[in-house]
Amino acid sequence: MKYDHDVIVIGGGPAGATFARIAAGAGLDVIVVDKRKEIGVPVRCGEALGVTELIKEGLDIPKGCYSIPIDGARIIAPNGKAIVWKDQGTKGWVLERKTFDKWLCELAVDKGARINTYTRALEVLKDEKGKPNGLKVTHGGRDPFDITAPLIVSAEGMESLMARQMGFKTVHALYDIDTCYEYEMKPYVHENLIELYFGNAIAPRGYLWIFPKADRKANVGIGIGGLVSNDEKLGGLKGAQPKPLLDQFIKNNEQLKDASTLLDFGGVITVGAPINEFVKDNCMIIGTAAKQVDPIHGGGIGLAMEAGVMAAGVAIKAHEKKDYRKEVLFEYEKQWRTHPGPTMAKRLLLRKVMEKVSDDDMNYIFNIMTERDLPSIMGGNFAPVVAKMVAGRPQLLAILRGLVS
Repeated sequence: MKYDHDVIVIGGGPAGATFARIAAGAGLDVIVVDKRKEIGVPVRCGEALGVTELIKEGLDIPKGCYSIPIDGARIIAPNGKAIVWKDQGTKGWVLERKTFDKWLCELAVDKGARINTYTRALEVLKDEKGKPNGLKVTHGGRDPFDITAPLIVSAEGMESLMARQMGFKTVHALYDIDTCYEYEMKPYVHENLIELYFGNAIAPRGYLWIFPKADRKANVGIGIGGLVSNDEKLGGLKGAQPKPLLDQFIKNNEQLKDASTLLDFGGVITVGAPINEFVKDNCMIIGTAAKQVDPIHGGGIGLAMEAGVMAAGVAIKAHEKKDYRKEVLFEYEKQWRTHPGPTMAKRLLLRKVMEKVSDDDMNYIFNIMTERDLPSIMGGNFAPVVAKMVAGRPQLLAILRGLVS
């Protein structure tokens, strides 16, 4: 069969743009279709990114793509006690996603990829054996037309409609999502630290964040568990309602209570395990579409880019062989599940354990935990920290046992 392209990528976010850059740079004919009129709009996240992925790829982020550099984090317990964590691993940026995502796509275009915005994928085309070989798309809502390729890559994010048509099980359980709301606010005087607030009274089964930006601005947001229902606290509102909780926090915050709101929006993010498979014959799935998101904080930009690099490397080899069977593409899945898969699995375990901890126990944990403990916890080495917790409060063993068993 004569194809229009070597690869079709659905979605021009960090995963799709990174895949396109790497694959096009190796000579593949890559087209990216994105339903949005403008790459990076609307913004749907807190915009924080650690330095690791960009350093690994040797990318030098332009000044216009980030608001300010970040040195670390201030983590706040329910009673207000804070731990400041600053080391090489906590450095990063609060991005301007509109310009950052567009920059990633421009890098892909510079390598030869084609980006088509305002182009919605409607249907996955399949050959006589039922294998994907193209998409039916529409540009600007006009008459649909077909584009074909031997490899289709879903980088669609949370919706992942085409991924489902390709047979991937991407449906989200409410338990494994956080529903979120965020404002961009000004003025907010800050250090170059992100602030993370924990506690069931503040953000049940989640956390509240303040991510500082330039010009005394900040992204102020909250994520709570999809199954949370705080009817009494929320005046009878049903289901997971993050916005009233965020408004209450702002009302009680000395800096924010009189600040102006420049932008507000909501959304959902997966905080569960990745989907059970990342590849099938003639297709791959990367980034948030594959639920490759950190279960602790819901961050997915760096993981999406990492997945894009891995998947593109395997796609290049498949193109050389003209062989796009699952067995060939599986090398990408193997790489991801070797790293960073195990780290994400440990963080998912930590999330499930910590959501059982009461605010009183969390205050105790913050009281004896130090900055030196945080790298061990986030790296999945729980035993030394758990031993310290249980020594002073043995009843915590019943909750924390899962971290060391």
